Amino acid sequence: MSEPFAPRLTRNWGDPAVIGLDGYVAAGGYEGLRKALDMTPGDLIETVKASGLRGRGGAGFPTGMKWGFVPTDTGKPTYVVVNFDESEPGTCNNRELAEREPHRLLEGTAIAALAIGCTTAFIYVRGEYLWQSVVLERAVAEAYAAGYLGADVLGSGTRIDVVLHRGAGAYICGEETALLNSLEGLRGQPRLRPPFPAVEGLYASPTVINNVETLMNVPDIIVRGPEWFREVGTEKSPGTKMITISGKVERPGNYEIALGTPFRSVLEDLAGGMLEGRALKAWTPGGSSTPMLTAEHIDVGLDYESLAAAGSLLGTAAIMVMDETDCVVDCATRMVRFYAHESCGKCTPCREGSWWATRVLGRLEEGRGRAEDLPLMTEMGTNIMFRAFCALADGTASVINSSLQHFAGEFEDHVRLGRCPLKVEHVGVPV
Repeated sequence: MSEPFAPRLTRNWGDPAVIGLDGYVAAGGYEGLRKALDMTPGDLIETVKASGLRGRGGAGFPTGMKWGFVPTDTGKPTYVVVNFDESEPGTCNNRELAEREPHRLLEGTAIAALAIGCTTAFIYVRGEYLWQSVVLERAVAEAYAAGYLGADVLGSGTRIDVVLHRGAGAYICGEETALLNSLEGLRGQPRLRPPFPAVEGLYASPTVINNVETLMNVPDIIVRGPEWFREVGTEKSPGTKMITISGKVERPGNYEIALGTPFRSVLEDLAGGMLEGRALKAWTPGGSSTPMLTAEHIDVGLDYESLAAAGSLLGTAAIMVMDETDCVVDCATRMVRFYAHESCGKCTPCREGSWWATRVLGRLEEGRGRAEDLPLMTEMGTNIMFRAFCALADGTASVINSSLQHFAGEFEDHVRLGRCPLKVEHVGVPV
């Protein structure tokens, strides 16, 4: 495996007491908030900038820079919104982070609020995360009772309120502007940008939107310093990253790794290797919306730059592993069906393109494909990519484009044989 490091986000996972306030404080919790109350907003922003912390929700945008974009002289309130709408297929690491240490999320949220002069922060929780909502509600109540939230945070005279908001289970609400619409009681659809949320976000006011893992890194950065944060990871992608690995592996689960760790180390050392010793065929580095990679990419580092150079994205770091028995056409069909179902319908390329892609992929997998379907799929992928309000359409296109790029022969075999070549035909049983 790569160079070892002391766990950071997961260091308290062996102590169930940190779920509650007393256990969290005993483990050093809320020291970051205490220190932040004695710092200026500018100093907080510069500290996070110096750490190199990048957004852990997918795009990897520098967190301190994002905070610095928020104007505080508009006469409007400023808002912090926590994106806990973790709905990318294959992703569930934010869920476990919040379940095991909810007060760390609240502390990071409060520090972000101090950095931009926010008095009311919102945590937007995915609709299916019922238990996680209960855990957070309990933590919020504890924090208010102990003075870590409320009208007079730790006797400083500063007010920070945190409001928990439950979504209704729409994938599109993981997109930050659709999330803002949903939070305002509107239909969850993406907004045209500019204006960007930093300038005109929630209730047309300056807003910072960060995901759970991003904010849970902040308390340690404030207490231990940006240099400590940079001790692991790479120069451009410092720190650690929570990953979710699933599919055809022996030990699926959530793991904390140093950014830049090769995928081979994650697969063999953490996930226990391929299930039943089968051969690696394909994998997605950051959920189903990120372009597929192959066994040839097994030594690619799991960081923003290395994966971009390999033709994919780190995304949510939800690694889905496929082996030699998996049909790429079938996998692509299932993924595209998900995006077609979850499309909000606002953009024609997404609404129509994803729907038609499910039909073409479906007939290929069912053995009714035609030779002209392959260039048609290529054209679809080209016409969908970067032509919609948000990245949902790009997820559809990434599935199409990458599967055709790396596994064109498998698509051709479906057409040539009139069936899926990986499905065994049994006597009396239709393929």
